[in-house]
Amino acid sequence: MSEPPTITHVSDKNTVGELSPPTSSKSVTDTINGSHRFVIQGYSLAKGMGVGKHIASDTFTVGGHQWAIYFYPDGKNPEDNSAYVSVFIALASEGTDVRALFELTLVDQSGKGKHKVHSHFDRSLESGPYTLKYRGSMWGYKRFFRRGMLETSDYLKDDCLKINCTVGVVRSTIDCSSLHTIQVPDPDIGAHFGMLLENMEGSDIVFNVAGEKFHAHKLVLAARSPVFRSEYFDRQDVDEQEIVVTDMEPEVFKVMLHFVYKDALVEEELEATSTSSSAPCISDTVTAKLLSAADRYNLTRLRRLCESHLCKDISVNSVAQILALADRYHATELKAVCLRFAAENLAAVMQSDGFEYLKEHSPSLQSELLKTVAGCEDDCSSGGGKSKSVWAQLSDGGDTNGRRVRQRT
Repeated sequence: MSEPPTITHVSDKNTVGELSPPTSSKSVTDTINGSHRFVIQGYSLAKGMGVGKHIASDTFTVGGHQWAIYFYPDGKNPEDNSAYVSVFIALASEGTDVRALFELTLVDQSGKGKHKVHSHFDRSLESGPYTLKYRGSMWGYKRFFRRGMLETSDYLKDDCLKINCTVGVVRSTIDCSSLHTIQVPDPDIGAHFGMLLENMEGSDIVFNVAGEKFHAHKLVLAARSPVFRSEYFDRQDVDEQEIVVTDMEPEVFKVMLHFVYKDALVEEELEATSTSSSAPCISDTVTAKLLSAADRYNLTRLRRLCESHLCKDISVNSVAQILALADRYHATELKAVCLRFAAENLAAVMQSDGFEYLKEHSPSLQSELLKTVAGCEDDCSSGGGKSKSVWAQLSDGGDTNGRRVRQRT
């Protein structure tokens, strides 16, 4: 008896791969619209030309096809015995199965605006747009208007008729935006200006900061800072090639200059110094010193970036120092956050060493803090008693361990 066959399963790795990203497309169907006015001067002379005979307008182009208006003064249908005038729109160029919407308007020349309008637009069509099969195909009305009524109406003036025609040729297209995408690279102007700073090409000014020299470009500095502009361009008596900068450390000036050229901060340096245990207080950090530099040279965006970094370090023990810095260097957003935080955690803040610092260095801020406390009291009262009174915090103590207290949002 023969043994059963052995079946070996082989994995075909070529058949299993990464899935292609999903794709999509969108078909858009709309109309290309165009209008033409056909003036028929000498209507009475056109009468009697015969049933089925017409006066044609000049051709006009809409949606890549040519069109014409045909007016039949004696009508198109022999059975009507010239009782009606007929009006049609004709495809005047080569074309096959051209789909379109139409509108014919007989103009009221009295100024009353009572035009006679036959329109496909702005209404639902049971069978969709009209299809013209070939050149010479027409759409219109054999009994457009009774001739006897027309000749006594306001549509006929000075033996003249005016007919407006609108054609909307239907087209279907694929929305290109969903089929093709062109990736736009991130802005790189900062990188280009950064290279200008690094290679010192074309530099025309040198800053001496505590013996360390930094090469720069007056035009770049003036474009970024109104203070630099005033010092190097608005004053005609200044032609210095080397500027001595006092009251600023080289590493701080370097970070500021990096921002001026690249519009970005060296995040690693800021994070390292803001959490360094060697810094005895907030004012000794690079971020605080950079805030001072931003205020000195009126670098508004740099000031706001420093405010954002310092805001993350607000705690019971640090808020007083940060508040003093914000007030000194016109950091209005940071100052408002500090005042609110201190007011909401008043008892704990008052028992901190930072509060003594605040009383000693910025006594005027105490009155602002009291006003903020009063505002917080109003918020607590209007909130139905959900929050503990900030004044009540004075009687039961607070968090004196220096940990951050959650800010109200």
